[in-house]
Amino acid sequence: MSISSITSTSSSLSTTSSTSSTSSTVLGTFDTMMTLLLKQLETQDPSDPMDTSSFTSQLVSLSSLEQQTQTNSLLTDLNSSLSGFLSGNAAYNYLGRTVEVESDTAPLQNGSASWAYDLPADADSVSVTITDSSGAVVYSGSASTDAGSNSFSWDGSRTDGSTATSGSFTLSVTATTDGVSKSIDPRAIGKVTGVDSSSGTALLSLGGVDVAMDDVVSLI
Repeated sequence: MSISSITSTSSSLSTTSSTSSTSSTVLGTFDTMMTLLLKQLETQDPSDPMDTSSFTSQLVSLSSLEQQTQTNSLLTDLNSSLSGFLSGNAAYNYLGRTVEVESDTAPLQNGSASWAYDLPADADSVSVTITDSSGAVVYSGSASTDAGSNSFSWDGSRTDGSTATSGSFTLSVTATTDGVSKSIDPRAIGKVTGVDSSSGTALLSLGGVDVAMDDVVSLI
């Protein structure tokens, strides 16, 4: 039984964008006010200088604006850190779990690499081709022709007689019906062996194949 596991971070990204925009606007306003105040002091009539209370009021306004700018900047940094923490924390829940992801590249784990694919109807034939990380074809064969969800596992046996023991491999699937061939998008299956959140966005590592949490279709 599959358990849907889709995680979205669009809300936090929107908040970050809004906060950054506000901070930039406030900073621009602060610079403009400072420039105008200095210009006013520079061009004032020495015999009739600016009123002290008015000058003090403008300084207080500038001080408040500067504090707001710094606060917005700190909030932006905090929001970014919090988003990365929450994303990374959720990702660790996948450790040790087997997942199905939107990717045609799967790792060779425990002697096999696995994928899933869907057929809209029964096919006359289904051919599969596996390539290694350099793009070289290492295996070609046939797979299930049944309509609906199907799976395909490869034990690492290459067409040249050797056996792969590790690495990442890409599967292409072609279904043929009534002489018409159609490419089918496969989904990779693998166990999550690590999490990398150093970039601020958590990535799941499937034995060396990195995928985003948003690419997870289901837990197996």
